Amino acid sequence: MDRMGNCVKIQLAKKAGFCYGVRRAVDMVYEQAEQSKQPVYTFGPITHNDIVVEDLKNKGVRVLDSIEEAEQLSEGTVIIRAHGVPKELNDRLCRSDKNGTVILNVMDATCPFVKKIHEIVKKQGEEGRATVIFGDSNHPEVQGIIGWCTGEYYVLKEEEEVLRFAPASGTRLAVVAQTTYNYKKFQQFVEIILKKGYDSIVYDTICNATEVRQSEAYEMAGNNEAMIVIGGKHSSNTRKLFEICKTECANTYFIEQPDDLDLELLRSFHSVGITAGASTPNNIIKEVFSKMSETSFEQLLAEEQLVSIHNGQVIEGTVIRVKEDEIALNIGYKADGIVTRSEYTNTPGVDLRTLVKEGDTMQVKVLKVNDGDGQVALTYKRLAAERGSKRLEEAFNNKEVLTATVTDVLKGGLSLVVDETRVFIPASLVSDTFEQNLEKYKDHEIQFVITEFNPKRRRIIGDRKQLLVAKKKELQAELFSKIAVGDIISGVIKNVTDFGVFIDLGGADGLLHISEMSWGRIENPKKVFKVGDEVRAFIKDISGEKIALSMKFPDENPWADAEEKFAKGNVVTGKVARMTDFGAFIEIEPGVDALLHVSQISREHIEKPASVLKVGQEIEAMIVDFNYEDKKISLSMKALLPQEAAEETVEAVEENAESSEAE
Repeated sequence: MDRMGNCVKIQLAKKAGFCYGVRRAVDMVYEQAEQSKQPVYTFGPITHNDIVVEDLKNKGVRVLDSIEEAEQLSEGTVIIRAHGVPKELNDRLCRSDKNGTVILNVMDATCPFVKKIHEIVKKQGEEGRATVIFGDSNHPEVQGIIGWCTGEYYVLKEEEEVLRFAPASGTRLAVVAQTTYNYKKFQQFVEIILKKGYDSIVYDTICNATEVRQSEAYEMAGNNEAMIVIGGKHSSNTRKLFEICKTECANTYFIEQPDDLDLELLRSFHSVGITAGASTPNNIIKEVFSKMSETSFEQLLAEEQLVSIHNGQVIEGTVIRVKEDEIALNIGYKADGIVTRSEYTNTPGVDLRTLVKEGDTMQVKVLKVNDGDGQVALTYKRLAAERGSKRLEEAFNNKEVLTATVTDVLKGGLSLVVDETRVFIPASLVSDTFEQNLEKYKDHEIQFVITEFNPKRRRIIGDRKQLLVAKKKELQAELFSKIAVGDIISGVIKNVTDFGVFIDLGGADGLLHISEMSWGRIENPKKVFKVGDEVRAFIKDISGEKIALSMKFPDENPWADAEEKFAKGNVVTGKVARMTDFGAFIEIEPGVDALLHVSQISREHIEKPASVLKVGQEIEAMIVDFNYEDKKISLSMKALLPQEAAEETVEAVEENAESSEAE
């Protein structure tokens, strides 16, 4: 039974109460109230919670409502509230007297998340971008942001305003949001802006605590019959929590302190959820929970103090949010844990949303209990690297073959990552042959062994070459055990030179010399073959590890029946293959060249064959001599000329001679 007299389930949000920025600001004021000998002021309420402000007032802290009030002060400490102030007000607060002495001790308690927005809008404005701010223009945080804009700015709060938004064509935009803005609205509005086609840079400036708090409230409101939202009436983030809960749970109640709780109203519900805004003190949340349940306030405080973590500790957390470059974890601590992209992986530019999803559990290591933004800085990469280092040490000792993807191609070799630990393979150990272009290995998986392991010097060296050499020896032994001279085999061309072609036979290379490429004449192997071609040849000779190949298959030998085809007196047709001063060589069949002597071209006297013939020309001639042993054939075109043509030729020669004598 609870204190309302019912068996009711009460769920307290894990992320409720002071966020880091508010806690930091409030703690700063309390500390000054106790220690400062001068009056202490806050420029505006330090946070939107009347209970906190009233308590500080009782301790002597006065709220300044205008810059004019501050400028009338002659001494004291002024603390700028967590919402921040415009740059002009900041400068006016930090004024000096005629002698250059600072009049007021100004302490800036602006939330670090808000500070980042100030830096963004200032820089982007200086670079010529107009600022779009999603938020409430009347909220002090937004007014502070506006005061840091150095160019045009637009404040948009509702969907209609975003839809109507139409700056001049060509306007470049920088988009930010109030840190407590509704995250779902932010995503929706950003999509609308981007569809308008402007050159836009979008910064997700919603506070992590706000985003997580809103997501948790949305889920709780859908799972409980009633919701209680605790916070100051002027608190923007608390109002947003109330709106979110109200959309999912009609029985949602906004209270400011425990005395506002109506237990009679809540008696009829079987499950009640409790959440609170970022400006709500934890003691008020505990009092409300205690008032509704059997758990005493003292017990709740004791339970809260039990959870502690320290730098270097390995802990487990549950993913509650994933961004492109950041992961938020619930680690059971008063603050969330954050793993940035650079602390998750060594792979640059990776989108973490493709690797991690909400609900995943992760083991991580604590880097800093407070990262400066009130969250716990965690690393997944370094913990994984420690494990990866041990893994690689074992692989080194056991000579284990590893497989990994090449992440970077460096000047001197390849870089790979094994369990977030970098391994370097020098260019000389990438392959068993010289590799001119290592880029082909980028993003490809390769196998290697660790040949040097020195993590202290960050020197972990891999070797792929020895695996290739060993594999080739194995394949070579297997190949030589199966092949013999005369065997017909197929292979892939690895290299083409002027004197021949090297063919990969699957374990060893074979040389196909230019003289063995064809029964015909090959002038240049590069005009006939190219790397990657598959060729069929037979083994002509094996000498140690050298294999000589040939494509001059015996059954294709054009001289096999040459005595019959090329018998003396036969008339053949061929093409002029090449010429010399004494004659032309005629290809009468692939692999068979015959000599047409210059004296056998015509019955006339011809000085050079080139004067009447050209390479590639087709001619008809008679075989006048055949020598099988020396593989020589002689041709004659003159023998095919008719006798009449011969007599006419003689008469023409005699007439030309007589004319010359008469002259």
